[in-house]
Amino acid sequence: MRRAVSLSLDLDNKWSYLKTHGDPGWQSLPSYLDVAIPRILEFLRARGLIISFFVVGQDAAEPRNAPLLRAIAQAGHEIANHSFSHEPWLHLYSEQQLDAELARAEEAIFAATGVRTTGFRGPGYSLSPTLLAVLVRRGYAYDASVFPNLLNPLARAYFFASSRLSAEEKRQRRALFGTWKDALRPAKPFHWGVGNARLLEIPVTTMPVFKLPMHLSYLVYLAGFSRPLAWLYRKTALAMCTLTGTTPSLLLHPLDFLGREDCTDLDFFPGMNLPRDRKLAIVDECLADFTRGREPLTLHAYARLAAGLRLPTLMAEERLA
Repeated sequence: MRRAVSLSLDLDNKWSYLKTHGDPGWQSLPSYLDVAIPRILEFLRARGLIISFFVVGQDAAEPRNAPLLRAIAQAGHEIANHSFSHEPWLHLYSEQQLDAELARAEEAIFAATGVRTTGFRGPGYSLSPTLLAVLVRRGYAYDASVFPNLLNPLARAYFFASSRLSAEEKRQRRALFGTWKDALRPAKPFHWGVGNARLLEIPVTTMPVFKLPMHLSYLVYLAGFSRPLAWLYRKTALAMCTLTGTTPSLLLHPLDFLGREDCTDLDFFPGMNLPRDRKLAIVDECLADFTRGREPLTLHAYARLAAGLRLPTLMAEERLA
């Protein structure tokens, strides 16, 4: 495990960013998947990387996306569940709503890809004891919604400042990216105690001890200001992972592979002021560093290895209440 790194990508689409940001026009489901998916698959193929893709059910339900999503599965990548409607307030859902949300996503993803999902990540890292209980009941092998990042509240404040959200919409999104309490959760894999059952949690890795972000979008954002600074930050994060025995779980997004030429109306997302070629060069550097001397794994493969480890168990009701 010390010589591994797990890689995953949240396949958030253009409409889902506009929806969360409160921008009009998202209802028509504008998409960049026809550009992003082939580019991402070619990028990964050229580097021999197999990763986990968290797919949104609404995109899987669109017939135009089926060939694109099927290509992901055919390339050997893991297909996981990222909800159906991509609403980062799943913690406000009732048990019945969550059950329907997951079931709807599962069926749409299966119809498009032929894959039954066993992994889940909540949009915006949304999580609740009820959601964990539903995941256990539906037979999921792991959850990957924990993001213990001290900068989450600042990221949310920046997001709100750049949006046209109403006071009610901001209230609905008040846990977007996580809270201060979320930052205190473990950065290493652990089990949630859910009644008499357990569910493996694979957190999105943040810099050990300091709890600062090290997902790819943040590293790209830093490199947009200074490549040397981003290099030093990345090397420090990896050194801290080694020092603390933390197996990195690195998170990617489609916008990491799209430049300002590809999307002109998502400038509120960090790093979208960079040209495509420069951005892809940064991504290449980051992935090369994270996979050097480490075996890249999907989250499903990571979960199988973790099953043989003695991990701490945290009671969901107590830690998420």
